[in-house]
Parts: sequence; structure tokens; C-alpha cells
Amino acid sequence: MKILSGNANRPLAEAIAAYLNVPLTKASVRRFSDMEVFVEVQENVRGEDVFIIQPTSYPANDNLMELLVCIDALRRASARRITAVIPYFGYARQDRKPGPRTPISAKLVANLITTAGANRVLTLDLHAGQIQGFFDIPTDNLFGAPVIVPDIKQHYGDAELMIVSPDVGGVVRARAIAKRLNNADLAIVDKRRERAGVSEVMNIIGDVKDRPCILVDDIVDSAGTLCNAADALMEQGAKSVAAYVTHGVLSGGAVARVSGSSLQELVTTDSIMATEAVRVSHNVRQITIGPLIGEAMRRISEESSVSSLFD
Repeated sequence: MKILSGNANRPLAEAIAAYLNVPLTKASVRRFSDMEVFVEVQENVRGEDVFIIQPTSYPANDNLMELLVCIDALRRASARRITAVIPYFGYARQDRKPGPRTPISAKLVANLITTAGANRVLTLDLHAGQIQGFFDIPTDNLFGAPVIVPDIKQHYGDAELMIVSPDVGGVVRARAIAKRLNNADLAIVDKRRERAGVSEVMNIIGDVKDRPCILVDDIVDSAGTLCNAADALMEQGAKSVAAYVTHGVLSGGAVARVSGSSLQELVTTDSIMATEAVRVSHNVRQITIGPLIGEAMRRISEESSVSSLFD
């Protein structure tokens, strides 16, 4: 088993390597002066089972290109099997045609990864589960619940929690978390925009009065929806509101928006490397998915069950 890391999230790769007690493969992943990606693997990988750890987060196109070039380098170096470990799969939100003459970019990216020479994909909390079907190679989609649930239990103990989905599309994810928390109650935020430029109307389905609420989602980008949902919950009498989100994209002024919102705290995993704004924020923190991904990688390498991780 060999582990190769791109530049997108080196700290996570080091955490995974430490968990598996396997050193990172020596490699040079750098840029030419015109920003072309160049990869040189500095160890023999012939006949090896190689895992490339590279989330395709910001800058998404640079990190995706790094991943593709790493795969090609390993394929030409005669690696036996190449697994692309993509903790955050960029372009996942473009999984369908929202209007005429628009692309399905998630499928295009899946084609690129397959054509580059990956034999397998390991990812975490895909925005839409059906993206697994975009790949013609085995794809394992891990869930963040085994990391998120223990953290909620540690910080909230026996509190009578209300798990909240910030939109109708995330109900399945929120229900799965609620089930692991001794069948906690579930509420849903129903948001609608009457027309462009008019602020959203938020309706809360469920009684949240005097209950500590936990918003659960897969991606937080601008954090607008999350902060609006927190405000709506507090208006309905919630005792407190926190959010647990797998992928903290947090672009633009998202961290400042969270800091000034009703959210008690926002907890994300380290699937995307923390920015300086996240590191210094008083109410945004990261929990690590290193052991979760590391254990899945071990099981893939040993040809044992990955799904039993979630039993």
C-alpha cells in the first residue's frame, strides 16, 4: 500500500498516513512558470496498491488537474491499482441540468478521472448519492456520521436535541443522524423565494420551541442559507442553534457571516483544508476524518468490507 498526496490538503493526508502507519510516498507535485502541473513520483510503485489523496476544493480546477496528472503518472509507472481518494468531490452540485443548454459537470469530471486511469474512487458525503452512478469504476461513498455523531454526543450529552434539515432535499441525511442519536426528533426548514431579488420566506416544519437545535448539511459555501435557517429557528423559540456540515467550502465572507449570525457554532470536517479565517474564528471548528478515511483505505487494500464501517 502506497499513499500519495497532492497539494490540496496535505495535513489530512499526513493524518491518514499516521493512522495507517504508512509513510507518504515521496513525490514532487509542482508548477511550471506558466502554472502547468508537473508530477514526479520519486519511489518505485510498480505493482503497488496506490491511494492518491486529493480533494478538488478551491482552487477546484487546479486541484482537479493535479489529481488527473498524478493518476496518469502512476498509471505510466505501472501501479497495480490506483484509488482516487477525493474527500470533497468538487463539481458535485452540477449533477443535473437545471435549465436548457447547461452542463452536467459532475459526469464530465467522473469521465476525466476514469479516463486518466483511476481504478477506484473513495469519497465522502457526495452532494447527491446518484453521482456514484456517473463512474464506470467501483465508487465508495463514505458518510460523515461516524465522526459527527460522537462529537454531538460529547458536546450535548443527554440534551433533548432537535435535528434540523436546512432544506427538504437534506431530510434523508438529517434523519440518518437523528437515528444514531437515539432517534432524536426531526424538523425541516422549508424555504421559498417568491421571485428573484426577494428574500426567502422560511417556514419551520416541527416544534422547536425551547429545544437545542442542530442543523445538518453536506456542504456550506456562502453560509447564507444556514444563517437564515438559524435565525428562523431562533424566531420560533429554539433554545440554541448549532450546525454540523461535512464540507466547509466557506467561500468569500462566509466565516464572517457565521460569526455574526445566530449560530452558536459551525462544525465541519477537515475534508477541505482550513483557511486562516476558519483557524482564527471563535465559532467555527473542524473535526478530523483522518481515521475514518484511513480505515476505509485499509479495508479496500485488504479487500474487506467498507460498508460494515457504518453498521
